[in-house]
Amino acid sequence: MTETILKPHQKELFGQPVGLYILFLTEMWERFSYYGMRALLVLYMTTSTLGDDDRGAGLGWTNQEALALYGWYTMLVYVMAIPGGMIADKLIGQKKAVLVGAITLCIGHGVLVLTDIWAFYTGLGLVILGVALLKPNISTMVGGLYKEGDIRRDKGFSIFYIGINLGSFLATMIVGVVVAKWGWHAGFGLAGVVMVLGLINYIAGQKYLTSVGDFVSTKNDIDDVSYGKLYSKLFNSPKQLLIAAILLVLSVYGWYKMDWGYGLLFIFLTAIASLLMMIYKELDTQVYKDRFMVLLLSFIMVIIFWGAFEQAGGLMNLYTDTKTNRMLLGWEVPTVMFQSLNAGFIILFATLVASIWARRKLKGKEASSLFKMALGIIIMGFGFLFMVFAAMEFERSGSSSMIWLVLAYFFHTIGELCLSPVALSFITKLAPVKYASLMMGVYFAASGLGNKVAGMIGESASDFGEYAVFVGIFIFTIIIGTLFILILKPLKRLTHGAEDNERIMHANQAEGFELTDN
Repeated sequence: MTETILKPHQKELFGQPVGLYILFLTEMWERFSYYGMRALLVLYMTTSTLGDDDRGAGLGWTNQEALALYGWYTMLVYVMAIPGGMIADKLIGQKKAVLVGAITLCIGHGVLVLTDIWAFYTGLGLVILGVALLKPNISTMVGGLYKEGDIRRDKGFSIFYIGINLGSFLATMIVGVVVAKWGWHAGFGLAGVVMVLGLINYIAGQKYLTSVGDFVSTKNDIDDVSYGKLYSKLFNSPKQLLIAAILLVLSVYGWYKMDWGYGLLFIFLTAIASLLMMIYKELDTQVYKDRFMVLLLSFIMVIIFWGAFEQAGGLMNLYTDTKTNRMLLGWEVPTVMFQSLNAGFIILFATLVASIWARRKLKGKEASSLFKMALGIIIMGFGFLFMVFAAMEFERSGSSSMIWLVLAYFFHTIGELCLSPVALSFITKLAPVKYASLMMGVYFAASGLGNKVAGMIGESASDFGEYAVFVGIFIFTIIIGTLFILILKPLKRLTHGAEDNERIMHANQAEGFELTDN
C-alpha cells in the first residue's frame, strides 16, 4: 500500500488547509497595526504640542480638526478597496496585491515613527494604499482555498474572522500601555513591528498558498467583466447619461463650494454610481434587477450603521479620554484599552448570536438578512442611550462612570454581529455572480462612507455638545431600523426567495443529514 504524498498547499491542520492559518496570521497582524493606529489617531492629533502627560507631544489640533481628518482617513481606507480589488483582478492577482499591500503598510508605519508633519501625512497615505491592496484581496484568497461546495468554507471564514478580531483586541489592549509608557511614536512603531511580522509570515507561508491568488488573464473569456465597455455604453443610454451628468455637475459644484477633497470624493462616487446604473441595465432578468436594487438599498443601512458605530475611534474615544473616570482599583485604565471591548465582546458572543439566529430560522421565525441588519442598527442605537446617560452624569458631577462605556460597546458589538457578517453573506446571495467582486468592493466603499459620516457627526459635537449628538444618533438609528422593518415584506419579495432554502438546509443539518467531505 503506497502512501499518498501531499503537496504543501494540500496539507491540512485541524481539518482546514494550512494556508488558512497563514492568511489568518497575516490578517491578524495587519488588523493589529490598523486598529492600533486607529485607536491612537484622534488622541494624538488633539494632544498639545507641548505634551500634556507621559505620552509626549501631539499635533495640538482641535477636536473638530482631528475628527475631520479621522473621517477622511477611515473612509479612504475602505473606499480604496474598490481600485485595490480591480488592480488585483486586472493586473497582478490577489497574491501579489497582498504582498505589495503588506510591504506598503510596513513602510507607512515606519514613516509614522518620525515626528515631522510631512511624515504624519505621508505615513497615513501609505497606510491607506497598503490596506486598499491587502484588505479586499486577502479575503478573496481565503475563499480560493476551498473548492466549490466544500463544507469547510463557512468554518474557515469563521476562523479567519476570529483573526481579525484577535488582532483588534491585542492592539487595543497593548498599544495603550506602550503609549502610556514610551509615548505616541512608540505606539506607531509597534504597529509597524507587528506588520513586519505579518509580512514575514506571509512570505514564509507561500508554499501553502500556491493554489490561490495568482493572476489569471481573462482577455479571451466571454464572461469577463469589462468596466470600460460598461462606461462606453453609458453614452448610448440617455436616462443613465443624464443622471450621471447631473451628478457630475453637482460634484464640480461641491468642489468649488466645499473643497477639493469633497469634490474628488463626489466625482469618484459619480463614477461608481454610473457603473452601477449600467450594471442594472445590463442585467437580463427582472429577478436579477430586483435583487440588485434590494442590495443597493441594504447599503444604506451599512452607511448608517458605520456612521454611528465608528464614533468609537473618534468622539467616544475623546469622551473616554477627557470626561470618563477611568480609575479601576487604583489604576487608571488607558483610554485606548476601552476599544478592546468591542473585539473582546465579539470573540465572546459571536457564536452565541449566530446560534440564536440559527434557532429562529429553524423554528420558522423571521431571520432574514434584511431583518437582522435592521435589528442590528436598532440594537447598536440603544448603545448610544448609555452614552446619553454618561453625558447626563458628567453634566451633574463633572465625570462619568466607565460602566456606561462598557454597556455602550456591548450593545454596539451585538448590533455589529447582527449586521456586519450578515451583510457580507447577503452580497454573495443577491449579487450577480460576474459582479460579485465589484459589489464586495462597493460594500467596503459604503462602510468607508459611513466612516466619513462618523467623522462629520463627531465634528458637530464642537457646536452642539456630546449630549445632543448622542441623543441624535440614538433617535435616528432607532427610526431608520424601524422603517426598514416596516418595509421588510416588500423588500423580501424583491429578493425572489434568495434565502428561502436556508431554513430547509438548517433543518436537514439539525436532523443529521450532513454532507461528508470527500
